[in-house]
This record gives sequence, C-alpha cells and structure tokens, in this order.
Amino acid sequence: MEVKIFRVKGTFEKGGKKFRFTKEYRALKPEDVRELVFSDIGSKHRVKRAKIFIESIEEIEPVEAENLVVKRLSLELA
Repeated sequence: MEVKIFRVKGTFEKGGKKFRFTKEYRALKPEDVRELVFSDIGSKHRVKRAKIFIESIEEIEPVEAENLVVKRLSLELA
C-alpha cells in the first residue's frame, strides 16, 4: 500500500463561534485521515467530535502540499 497525501477542509464550533480549517495529512486511506482530523482538532482545541464538520477530503500530489513537513516527507520518500 502506498502512503498518499490528503487535504482536509472543514469547520469546528467552539464557544458559539465557527472556525474554518485546512489541514494536510499523510495516510493510506481517507478513513484514516478522518480519524486524524478528529484527534488533532479535538486535542488542540478541546472540541468534541460532534462539533467538527469535515467538508471535503481530497487526495493531492506531493508538489501541491502547502505543509512543508508533509511535502518534504513525501518527496524524500518517493
């Protein structure tokens, strides 16, 4: 199985306000990315999973990645 890069866009609610987010992750499949988003946003912002809304999960090429860590890891290991 090949590790792919995914870009996730969505929103989360905290204190009655909505916040937008865009994150990039390396994973094998979109289901794994979904779990990473819930874990990452939930722990950093103390938000319950029910308050995290994922709008899209799209697979991208390594050169399209904006996160430098994800980009370098993917390009070095390719």
